[in-house]
Amino acid sequence: MGRGFKRWTAGGLLVMACTAVFAVAAGSAAAGERLAYGGPATSHERGSYIAVGDATRPPIGWVEFCIRYKPECETKPSMARDVVLTPKAWSDMVKVNAWANNNIKPVTDLEHWGVVEQWDYPSDGRGDCEDYVLLKRRMLMRAGWPREALLITVVRDKKGDGHAVLTVKTNRGEFILDNQESEILSWDKTGYRFVKRQAQSDPNEWVGLGEPQAPATVSAR
Repeated sequence: MGRGFKRWTAGGLLVMACTAVFAVAAGSAAAGERLAYGGPATSHERGSYIAVGDATRPPIGWVEFCIRYKPECETKPSMARDVVLTPKAWSDMVKVNAWANNNIKPVTDLEHWGVVEQWDYPSDGRGDCEDYVLLKRRMLMRAGWPREALLITVVRDKKGDGHAVLTVKTNRGEFILDNQESEILSWDKTGYRFVKRQAQSDPNEWVGLGEPQAPATVSAR
């Protein structure tokens, strides 16, 4: 990522850039280094992958996002790719997650846009869960990370509410970037029930996750 994280918005790059260097928590950094170097991993750090099921409907928020941001969704199917989790990759992932969580003010879609559900970039510094996800995904993609490894994911959180997170699929497991959690966790350590996410080969195709469950809608959180 280099020094500083530039703030990417729907219209491109804002003049504003964040030049502060984010401190990586010692535990998270150590975990990332052990994973990246292939050293002995603890049970908490061992690579883990969620079961992927059949094709399912994309969330309406994504469908409407693609109408507004059509060029971003006009992608061709591609081969699945995972991120190689090097120490730098882990560090960059932690920094992106921290930057978005620390700089975007959480507001509901109703407060922000005047509608119950709207997926969009938080270009004015405000947004809800899926807006954080879209920003983190864009920042990592513009830093050269493969789209196929950055998957918008719908879950039910610990309260049973619909929620959106970013799954980063790596050669050492699947990790979750979440605006409700400062630490990046393996998917199976989040306490969430995973419902659906983008297919690796095509972001406009969505697949069910885990055991079949009742559909979840993303809450304004």
